[in-house]
Amino acid sequence: MAVKPMTKAQLVTKLSEKTDMDKKSATAALEAVTDIITEEVSSGGAVTLPGVGKIYCRERPERMVRNPATGEQMKKDADKVVKMTIAKALKDSVNE
Repeated sequence: MAVKPMTKAQLVTKLSEKTDMDKKSATAALEAVTDIITEEVSSGGAVTLPGVGKIYCRERPERMVRNPATGEQMKKDADKVVKMTIAKALKDSVNE
């Protein structure tokens, strides 16, 4: 059964409840964390969120891909992708 993901508004509400902040401060804190993660990962670094996981950027080499509509082979240029490794603590909490 699929569950809808938590929205930003719901996350801000939960954050403000857990930290006794008002919603405006919680929104600013969430946006600041998002900006820090974005800046660090886009510059080639990595960010570890304790208990959650590690977010990092990985380079993919140039490769051959197939167009599923036509079956035609084509070359795809090298690019970068954002990856996340999930922390063991989070994995274990899901399987309890």
